[in-house]
Amino acid sequence: MKFLQIMRPLHWTKNMFVFAALVFGQKLGDPLALGMAIGGFFCFCLAASAIYILNDIIDRKRDCLHPEKCNRPIAAGKVTIGSAVVISVLCATVAIIGAFLLSQTFAIIILTYITLMILYSLLLRRIMILDCVVISIGFCLRAIAGAVVVGVFISPWLIICTFALCLFLAFGKRRSEIAQLRQDSEAFRKTLAGYTPELLAHMLDVTSGLAIVCFLLYARDVKTVERFDTQNLVYTTPLVLYCIFRFSALIQTGKYSDPVKFILNDLPFQIGFVLWVISCIIIIYADKLGISFGSISAY
Repeated sequence: MKFLQIMRPLHWTKNMFVFAALVFGQKLGDPLALGMAIGGFFCFCLAASAIYILNDIIDRKRDCLHPEKCNRPIAAGKVTIGSAVVISVLCATVAIIGAFLLSQTFAIIILTYITLMILYSLLLRRIMILDCVVISIGFCLRAIAGAVVVGVFISPWLIICTFALCLFLAFGKRRSEIAQLRQDSEAFRKTLAGYTPELLAHMLDVTSGLAIVCFLLYARDVKTVERFDTQNLVYTTPLVLYCIFRFSALIQTGKYSDPVKFILNDLPFQIGFVLWVISCIIIIYADKLGISFGSISAY
């Protein structure tokens, strides 16, 4: 159990971005594409776990200062450094081999992700703002990889929207750390010394607004309308707004230590997100489902 714990399986939810292209590329009903996407998802899960373990090895002393992270197996001394290194290398190796079996291009993306995250762990996370930018790029690589592995085109607007949304989540995490750790925040993460609640609030406003605008531009883009034969995706915007605003409101209070715990524990957010996903699927696959939105589009 302790070895599984250091792999952080709860954080594998972040890799759901791999499935975005499956849904928006209209491949959800294709068994082969679905299988490829699932394979890509697990490859990214293992690659991410390798980096999580590396981070825990590097941060084991700082984690002891955190009210929650001090209970992580490596920081608590329940897992030795040697064992952690072996598991990390094993996860990375299986992820890379699995990626090559799926697609050479997908494997290159996995290698790029692992390399970027190693640089992040060793250096880039110490640079204010760039730390959050690199995290967001990692999520964009997930979305791009999902498109590559199922063989579909992915709109640049969707990539920019993913980047802005994940930058919003990253800044939200920094804000929650400051709210939770208070005066001890700098001791835990040095970059937090450069962030202030006011600055992060501004960054949250900017990135959330950018994510919403990019989604609207994607929904109204000519290629999107031609592909789905509808512009009704724009009508899901209220659900997008609700989810983003709820996250912003609660994460700034310090109630949740990171976005993953918020997503997995906040029921109103979960309901809003599931309704958005269902709405998108109904709109995108309306023809296959035998649903007509002609009267709505007319307006």
